[in-house]
Amino acid sequence: MSISTLITLCLIGVSAGVLSGTVGVGGGIVMVPAMVMLLGLSQHEAQGTSIFAMLPPIGILAAMNYYRAGHVKWEYAIAISLSFIIGGYLGSKLAISLDQGTLKKIFGFIMLIGAIKMLSGK
Repeated sequence: MSISTLITLCLIGVSAGVLSGTVGVGGGIVMVPAMVMLLGLSQHEAQGTSIFAMLPPIGILAAMNYYRAGHVKWEYAIAISLSFIIGGYLGSKLAISLDQGTLKKIFGFIMLIGAIKMLSGK
């Protein structure tokens, strides 16, 4: 790995971490497109790398800050977390079975819908 690749990876990680801690996004919205566009990874590689990178830190420090401030609904978090495990497994199986172009289109469409909803205030 070159030093410029390492710097790019660190910048992607810091950007995703700041956005994750600030507004709750980072993995798919920041890391995946950045790895595809800046590092030339395939959509599959970027998604797999993003998910793997989030395993250890998945917001431990950010979650602690929100917890200390009294902003965590544990019963909601546990229900979502357990469901997320199942959804993540099924989603990864589906993504692996799709071709590169279809996967990119689905990813882009979901990001577009999210952006439109956020910008429209609905």
